[in-house]
Amino acid sequence: MRQARHSGAAPGASLPGDAYADALLAWLRRLLAWRVDVTREVYGPAADDAYRGLYIADDEAVRLGADWPELPVALTARRYELAHERRAIEQLAQPDAPLVRLARLFALDDFARDVVLLALAPELDPRYEKLYAYIQDDVTRRRPTVALALQLFALHGPARGHFGAFAPTAPLRRHQLITLLDDNARQPTLPSQVIKLDERIVAELLGLEAIDEPLAGAVTTSRPARTLDALVLPAELIAQLRRVGHDQGGRTVLALQGSYGSGRLAVAAALCAEWRQPLLDVDLVRLLDRDDDPWQVMRRIGREARLRGAAVFWRGADRCLGDDARPAWRAALLDVLDDLPGCTFIAIERAWESRGALRRATFRRIELPALSYSAREQVWRGRLGAAAPDDAALRTLASTFRLTPGQIRDASAMAHALAHWRAGAAPLDLAVLQAACRAQSSGRLNALARKITTTYTWRDIVLPADHVVQLREICLQVRQRRTVLESWGFDRHLAMGKGVNVLFAGQSGTGKTMAAEIIAADLGLELYKVDLASMVSKYIGETEKNLDQVFAAAREANAILFFDEADAIFGKRSEVKDAHDRYANIEVGYLLQKMEEYDGVVILSTNLRKNLDDAFIRRLHVAIDFPFPEDADRQRIWEHAFPADAPRADLDLAFLARRFRIAGGNIRNVALFAAFLAAEDASVITMRHVVLALRREYQKLGKLITPADFGEYYRQLEAHAPAGV
Repeated sequence: MRQARHSGAAPGASLPGDAYADALLAWLRRLLAWRVDVTREVYGPAADDAYRGLYIADDEAVRLGADWPELPVALTARRYELAHERRAIEQLAQPDAPLVRLARLFALDDFARDVVLLALAPELDPRYEKLYAYIQDDVTRRRPTVALALQLFALHGPARGHFGAFAPTAPLRRHQLITLLDDNARQPTLPSQVIKLDERIVAELLGLEAIDEPLAGAVTTSRPARTLDALVLPAELIAQLRRVGHDQGGRTVLALQGSYGSGRLAVAAALCAEWRQPLLDVDLVRLLDRDDDPWQVMRRIGREARLRGAAVFWRGADRCLGDDARPAWRAALLDVLDDLPGCTFIAIERAWESRGALRRATFRRIELPALSYSAREQVWRGRLGAAAPDDAALRTLASTFRLTPGQIRDASAMAHALAHWRAGAAPLDLAVLQAACRAQSSGRLNALARKITTTYTWRDIVLPADHVVQLREICLQVRQRRTVLESWGFDRHLAMGKGVNVLFAGQSGTGKTMAAEIIAADLGLELYKVDLASMVSKYIGETEKNLDQVFAAAREANAILFFDEADAIFGKRSEVKDAHDRYANIEVGYLLQKMEEYDGVVILSTNLRKNLDDAFIRRLHVAIDFPFPEDADRQRIWEHAFPADAPRADLDLAFLARRFRIAGGNIRNVALFAAFLAAEDASVITMRHVVLALRREYQKLGKLITPADFGEYYRQLEAHAPAGV
């Protein structure tokens, strides 16, 4: 290797606008020049060998095995002068100087700070690489090694005393400020490992705006401006959140519990706005989908937060903290939570407690409550602005759909899109807004219950007048919830039971399902039918687990739950004689508890009301008996059974209602099959088609077909049959 000259041609690049860094780099150049002279002293004439560093000569091997020679006094004195210069340069340090700030953020001592300087220099000027190679006696070693750092900076005491600075748990490596590179073929020792300054740290020291490439797409930074006063939150909750600010000097992990759109990110951002602090938003779900080392990822995020002086908001933390979380990700997240200064936010849906998992950080959990009716109306008004419909429509939306602020935001955007798609720039009306609200329903409920498409209206149902009034009263209990529960204060008298729990009792086909559909259509809500028989399990605890899932999904979906054939679980509770009876009663009690906790509408359908005890009935808000239709009601059902567009002859509906004592569901089946028979004949619907369809319905029901029932039309059953049958 040729002789290195440290004259005006020496590296001279620096950090722009940083006098402290300029002075340090100038000092480093003088230190390297000193080390060059030391190298020349040690090697003597061999220092000018053009091939030094490519082979080991015999005399060098002898020298390596001998004691290290004492340096001339002049060289030793220069080294102490350089150490004195280094201390003097510290007087130029300003708190906001990049190197000073880096050392403060990551608790770097003087030695670690000089290691960063040594690794930074070749990033500024490639000529440092040649100097490093010359000093290290290896043309391939163009980056500083641990040994070089020890030779340059370990002035006081043995060099091995500074080995700890390169330990995996030491700040330089724990926070990934540097990487130690090795050559697997060489299997190097610690001193021969190469020090590489991380690209993110280089960018930070150069004053460049950057974010780690491995974090791109999963981590975003913002500087929030909206404070807590701008959020629609109860005053006591705002006060509670503000008290968190008093813990900023230590470490606090604040768990914000709530469902999608409940405002967890908004709360974290508002607190950061009040603290005048940036917010780092981390999407853990995206990170989990990548094949990355969790410890590396978490420490990069922790480093990014420190560099930006930001609080971290961890969205999707349930995926890392739940019982089914991957152990490595859980451990890595807990480690960084325990390490970050100030306040760190984790967004969770299910309750989680640290229970000793955090050793240094204080843990707090705050559950974000559901919006009140007036708060929902306020959020709707803010989102829709001038496009909002009348006040009555907003009150209906707020009372009917228990949406979070985020869901209202999404529904508002969808409503505008739907209105534009349907009629250009049409104004928003209640129907469009209700459709947008229903679209916010969670897909989880579809896997647990069957969605029913509502087609019936109030004109279609045939019941005694008082029964219809009772059905309409169910709807008004939903629409007037805000007035009664909130404005009039009844909610303060109700710990639970703020929803509407309804029982429909009656034989099959008497209109129970139709009534549920009509209520859902009137309120603009989705209707989901739950098969209770499929919920009940012979395994202890499984029934409760299934019910939990249904009600949690229904809460997200803002749906009406319709438990058809509830007799599967609501059989009459009898005296407990064995463990099975006791557990059956527990299941009934648990379902009643979930119904009372649910804020929406729950409808139970049963064929056998007599099997329900009085204590159970008392816990319901409404119980309606659906009577078997009498002659007049059956005639009205027959009239409604044929659509206006269906071609039909002059049917003897009075005869049908009087002679055939069947329920409304059976009548609709007969009308539909009669229409198919008429279509096959290319004919209008006649009495012949109806009586033939009645015969099939009677056969299905197991009823006898007698001349007394069919009267004059009985001959048509014997003499005729539909074509093709």
